[in-house]
Amino acid sequence: MTNTYAAAPRRAVFFLLGTLLALAGHSPAAATGVLERVSSGGKLVIAHRESSIPFSYVDADKKPVGYAVELCLKLAEAVRKKTGAKNMQVDFLQVTPANRIAMVAEGKADLECGSTTNNAERRQKVAFTIPHFITGARMLVRADSKIERIEDLEGKKLVSTKGTTPLKAAEQANRERLLRITILEASDHAKAVDMVEKGEAEAFVMDDVLLYGLASNRPKPESLRVVGKFLTTEPLAIMLSKDDPEFKKLIDEEMRRLIVSKEIQPIYDKWFLKPIPPNDKALNLPVSYLLRDFWKYPSDFVPF
Repeated sequence: MTNTYAAAPRRAVFFLLGTLLALAGHSPAAATGVLERVSSGGKLVIAHRESSIPFSYVDADKKPVGYAVELCLKLAEAVRKKTGAKNMQVDFLQVTPANRIAMVAEGKADLECGSTTNNAERRQKVAFTIPHFITGARMLVRADSKIERIEDLEGKKLVSTKGTTPLKAAEQANRERLLRITILEASDHAKAVDMVEKGEAEAFVMDDVLLYGLASNRPKPESLRVVGKFLTTEPLAIMLSKDDPEFKKLIDEEMRRLIVSKEIQPIYDKWFLKPIPPNDKALNLPVSYLLRDFWKYPSDFVPF
């Protein structure tokens, strides 16, 4: 005769074990790695941005272009060679500041090629390769504005892009210095510039290189200027999954090769020293001393 009361706990234990095993089988760590997937005929997915000039944006034909996008295509070639997948398909996925981390963490994008800062908070969810740029957050204002520093915004409106480190830096400065600034969030960089031009905000705080790029491609670039001291130091890097060490090793090796061989230099010059789309204007931003020093010993480690 079966003891129903004794069997019930055993069934519960077996059910629990089965559930745990099923969950383990669907964990990110157990998922197929990028290189294995590509070797089996899968595609590589590159995430890009809409208006992060000159790093990652869409041109007049809606094609993803930019410094980070070009670097990612170099990395894609390394994946193609490593896997032997000569016909590897590369798909592009447009992301926003708000969803870019989730797209990589959830495996919907293999590489995020934009203007994303590598910091400790983000490294809890994703990984980064060697920085391709080092910048800092400053402010974009109208040319006729008297704003020169963040303290001049006391009691006024400041905009930044949702989900970015400059937004958090501005919020912190506002709290610590008791500036009573009204901080607004824009869905993307282009919208934030539009708000400054229309007078809906006095300034837009963002990485200065992005501000120069955005301003240079507006209908009247002379109506805007970049001001203020750096609020942050931003090492920008390509983002990838933290649960795929084999893929990260390959990406790090290729980024290091591009830097040490100086193959990255003409790519940098193309996007920062020469005229770029959509308006064929040059940013005229040579490699900074910070980035030049960092590239002497290229590493994915950043002290932030």
